[in-house]
Amino acid sequence: MWSKRQEVDYALQRRNTLRTLQGPQRAFARAAACDADPPLVRAALHHGEPHPVDCPVCGRSQMVVLNHVFGEQLGQYSGRIKSSEELDAMQNEYGAFKVCVVEVCHACGWNHMIKSYLLGDGVERKTAPSAENG
Repeated sequence: MWSKRQEVDYALQRRNTLRTLQGPQRAFARAAACDADPPLVRAALHHGEPHPVDCPVCGRSQMVVLNHVFGEQLGQYSGRIKSSEELDAMQNEYGAFKVCVVEVCHACGWNHMIKSYLLGDGVERKTAPSAENG
């Protein structure tokens, strides 16, 4: 993705969450860390892309990543999940939008945002029409 910029890596936050899972409050911490809601788990099952990392909580290799896209120019498409191939095409269609990459284990419910970044060609465009208006 040639237009990727303003990338934020959440590895330190992830590491801190995992360290909390090893502390004295581990049962409570695990319940808080493995709290993927049912729609997120369903999205992971049907739209997730394989993640080369095993789950840090249960150790299973059922981890996937989801790319959530957000942006004014996306209109009704803001907040949706897109594949890596779709992101490649979208970076030429929109001026700027944010991508939040979330790792999800559908076995135990672990989920964590691992990075976020901006994509787009920088050309200002009108907001995409909404379903009600367009």
